[in-house]
Amino acid sequence: MKRLVIGIAGGTGSGKTTVAENVVRRLALDAVTVVQQDAYYRDLSDLAPPQRDLRNFDHPDSIEHELFAGHVARLKAGQPVEQPVYDFTTHSRTSETRRLVPRDVVIAEGILLFHYPELRLLLDIKIFVDTPADIRLLRRIMRDIRERGRTLDSVTEQYVQTVRPMHEEFVEPSKRWADVIIPEGGYNEIAIDMVASQIRLMQEVSL
Repeated sequence: MKRLVIGIAGGTGSGKTTVAENVVRRLALDAVTVVQQDAYYRDLSDLAPPQRDLRNFDHPDSIEHELFAGHVARLKAGQPVEQPVYDFTTHSRTSETRRLVPRDVVIAEGILLFHYPELRLLLDIKIFVDTPADIRLLRRIMRDIRERGRTLDSVTEQYVQTVRPMHEEFVEPSKRWADVIIPEGGYNEIAIDMVASQIRLMQEVSL
């Protein structure tokens, strides 16, 4: 059986993870593997902590996309991979990895997913989650403070300096590669139902 690879892209805080989770709920849980772009940030452990904080984490070069694409390709081919574990508080990879096994459906998720041609070629369905900028900013502030130990000042400064300009330069233009655009993120139940139904149909055809 051919494995389906679903790509979910969109700006930071757009609701990509929520969309992925809701799609998984509508499918058999043991039939889906989710691989997240955030795990593939380049390891900056060779830099002093102050230098790490100055890096542009929203530029495509911040992602080790060759490894990311290689892992997606291996999962699509039915091979397990060892996904890196990234520590956002130190901007470095830990010594641990997370083993991902191939299942009927592989969901790849990340803000820059459609920017890389080698990744686009692996995707059977490309979904762009389109959410207003003010909502995305609020979600990012809450996430970074609660989960990544950031301060409000550092989050807002980063948003102005890199997040917003990189979104306009790289993320928003990548929307043109999408097969499906979902407004309002993970709360668009009709769109998510349609995506899940299409996945089931494609699975049946590939049997």
